[in-house]
Amino acid sequence: MFLKKLDIPTLKAIYQVTILENPYIPVIPTDKQLEFLLNFDKEILYGGAAGGGKSAALLMAALMFVEDPDYKGLILRRTYSQLTLPGALMDMSFEWLGGTDAKWCGQEKQWIFPSGATLNFGYLDAEQDKYRYQGAAFHFVGFDELTQFSEAQYTYLFSRTRKMNDSKIPLRFRSASNPGGIGHEWVKDRFITQNSPERKFVPATIQDNPHLEKESYLENLSNLDPVTRKQLQEGNWDVIQGGNFFRQEKFEVVDIYPKNAHSVRYWDLAATQECSNKDSDYTAGVKICEQNGIYWIVDVIRKKLSPAGVESLIRQTAELDGIRAEIFMEQEPGSSGLNTISHYARNILAGYCFKGVKSTGSKILRAKPLASAVENNNVKLVRGAWNREFINECAVFPQKGFHDDMVDAASGAFQQLQKGGAVQISSQKLDRSSGVTRGY
Repeated sequence: MFLKKLDIPTLKAIYQVTILENPYIPVIPTDKQLEFLLNFDKEILYGGAAGGGKSAALLMAALMFVEDPDYKGLILRRTYSQLTLPGALMDMSFEWLGGTDAKWCGQEKQWIFPSGATLNFGYLDAEQDKYRYQGAAFHFVGFDELTQFSEAQYTYLFSRTRKMNDSKIPLRFRSASNPGGIGHEWVKDRFITQNSPERKFVPATIQDNPHLEKESYLENLSNLDPVTRKQLQEGNWDVIQGGNFFRQEKFEVVDIYPKNAHSVRYWDLAATQECSNKDSDYTAGVKICEQNGIYWIVDVIRKKLSPAGVESLIRQTAELDGIRAEIFMEQEPGSSGLNTISHYARNILAGYCFKGVKSTGSKILRAKPLASAVENNNVKLVRGAWNREFINECAVFPQKGFHDDMVDAASGAFQQLQKGGAVQISSQKLDRSSGVTRGY
């Protein structure tokens, strides 16, 4: 029987024979890959972040014992199209084995080695596809991108791992995956949350892979939405697609909105300079108009500027919005917040309908009315360059670790429109000589 816990000399001997001298493994494993390969617990998950070398690690694991004539291995993807993708594991196997004495059987999707050992590639597209392997027996079962599988598919394959009493080949269940996908929660629970001694998670990031050109790869990842970027770049299992409030598909993007409708601009001044802290909050200003119970988010501004730059931005935006647009600003508690509002009223926004607003309740509580209106299809986005970033921020709200400045500002603007703003539109008269909207 193969022991899970082996001493260092034995592990070195296994490494020498099954990896270094293995003619079917043409690469030297990284330290993280080696940690994955030389652990003989039955279940191990490798990866987390993209670029950590998980595909190569899984294929190396599958090839370790192919010189034993009794060895049978199986690697699975969720769908056939994924199985045949360029650069995927089956494609990688051709790069590694194509010039060796291993033979490919296309009909069976199987490599046959001179020893008699076999390595099969398969897929479990539908839930019932797991029964395709009923009656088969494997020493090794590998799941590529485990979070794309259901837990029932995964656990059923345990019934397919068995061996004879005198066999020295270990029984291994190995998986590689990024966070996300339909199986995110059960995979996270099984390998991370439970922290079971019977299962091991080997986290790896792009920094653990010396063979990958990191700069361009990280640049590509920077173009992803914030959730996917955290999952793939950091291997973050705590963040998932979709927050608890806003659904991305509920935001309708339109080209036309009522120009004369009641409109407000709300500012959140949680600002620091661009260069001081990459993860600091932004100054955000959101303009929303309303007519007959429908709300149009007309414009969203989000910047990191110096205090003087913020003042110039807010003044310029007020001029572009026009004096019909009411302006609100979150007023921080205490005398400093009062002084800030007084400064803006006297020096920056003199001549405009402007008011400071004291925030009450949590950000989540303040966002609920806006989220309800979005869910009921009563909120439209006017097409603009800001749309994608705004939708992305809404989609992850209120998860920790993400900015929520635009959501805060949009919630504030929505709340003021519901209240009717600082002055009621129906009772306004426009004093064109002074440029001030006055309520009578």
